[in-house]
Amino acid sequence: MSTSIQPQITEVTIAVVFGGVAVLVSLFAYLFSKPSFPENAPPLTKDAYPIIGSFQFFTERWDFFKRAITDSPTGNFSFYAGKHPVIGVSGPYARKLFFDSKDMSFGDGYAALLAGAPPVKEDINPSDADRNVEDFSSHFAKRLTNMVKGPQLKKGLPYLLQDARKNLDQLAAEPEGITDPFDSIYRIVFQLTMRTVACKDIAEDPALLDQCLSHFEAVEMASTPWAIMYPWMPSLSQAKRTYGGAQLYIIFKRIVDARQNEGLREDDPLQYLMDLGDSIKDIITFVIGALFAGQLNSGINAAWILIYLAHNRYWFDRVREEVISVADRYCSDSSLPLKERLMQVPIEAWENDFELIDLCLKDTIRVQTPGTAFRKNISGHDIPLNKQGTEVIPKDAYLAYAVGDVHYDPALYPDPEKWDPSRYLPERAEDKKIPYGWMGWGLGRHPCAGQRFAKLENNVIVAFFLAYFDDVKVVDKTGKPISKLPSAERNNSSAQKPTKRVYLKYKVAA
Repeated sequence: MSTSIQPQITEVTIAVVFGGVAVLVSLFAYLFSKPSFPENAPPLTKDAYPIIGSFQFFTERWDFFKRAITDSPTGNFSFYAGKHPVIGVSGPYARKLFFDSKDMSFGDGYAALLAGAPPVKEDINPSDADRNVEDFSSHFAKRLTNMVKGPQLKKGLPYLLQDARKNLDQLAAEPEGITDPFDSIYRIVFQLTMRTVACKDIAEDPALLDQCLSHFEAVEMASTPWAIMYPWMPSLSQAKRTYGGAQLYIIFKRIVDARQNEGLREDDPLQYLMDLGDSIKDIITFVIGALFAGQLNSGINAAWILIYLAHNRYWFDRVREEVISVADRYCSDSSLPLKERLMQVPIEAWENDFELIDLCLKDTIRVQTPGTAFRKNISGHDIPLNKQGTEVIPKDAYLAYAVGDVHYDPALYPDPEKWDPSRYLPERAEDKKIPYGWMGWGLGRHPCAGQRFAKLENNVIVAFFLAYFDDVKVVDKTGKPISKLPSAERNNSSAQKPTKRVYLKYKVAA
């Protein structure tokens, strides 16, 4: 009897094993399969690994782009970011197509290829209809644009000035007179952004503000290549990112619930969203997205511009003279300290009269903001990538354009690593040598909706910092002067705090 059972058991075992293997193979193929590129797509880059594709796109982005552009006869190339098929583009024709074509979806491109804001917990009473990515992009842009219109900025200006001054008063009270601008100035930007696009309650509560900033930075630091390539894959960084997003959600939901349950009202962006009838889910998604959009680049650039000014006495003195000139124009009482006279400068002047600060910001963005713009071909068909039609962007493929294609081009910007605001003076106008020669505030169909506020907050921070402090030097952590600034970290995928920190040593102005 045992001899008759044994063959049956063996057959069953073999069937189970082969069935399990088939299931695993099918699951593997489903999770890791990649669509193929057509023959007339740009050549596939050599920098690639099996299954995961071009991991160098995440770890050494600008070097990866330079190699791929050089190896391709046309400067365009194909690669995989995980299972996402991506066309890397360069040159004037592709650049214009990338930024101007209505067939290139901004929202879909960034949703897939940028590990930015954390996922938002689903509300138990979601909106009546789910919006797709492009719809929410439009929804987001409309609300953000309304928040940073002239009348709103004018109404909020006194609070922004007070926020900046309170933070700088704390720096002035520091006995050592040394600060890490990637902490102190970054925090000022976070507070001003929180007040302008999010929530008054948090902006005016230092402990709660620091708590939100801590969660924000935890989410930002937890973004990894794996989150983009295989978002379904569990990981520690994914858990940290989800936890940080959940904590931000809880903080904002508590405030929303309190206002609704107690009949409280505030004159702030959060109340504006509530009055529009947005669901809790949409409110939190917008707020967290707006914080990410407004903080990363602006926070890093605000710190760097002060470092560059401290390291370049010529521009420091010129910008300080401009600040004094603007203050004198609107307050003739020279007996008042400069920081007091600046309080009387109207919104129109804050936006239009600080031309030198704007030049300084412009080259700070060029030098210190690496990164890549993304799109997706949503036309439903292949799109020619050159006039001859010999190369195409396949339907449903993603596109990536590195800002270094123009910002780091020595033919446009001689000695491109050098910070030099005079590049944009009329007699040089290096950014005007070619169409779309500077990408700082977005281009074509998608200009930056928040650029007006970003410029305003930068002008406020720089002007008041120079009004408060003089004899500002770049030093190391011990206070020792630094003669050479660290080079820009061009392989970063986005603006990040530098690996090698530098500090500002300052004296309170008389």
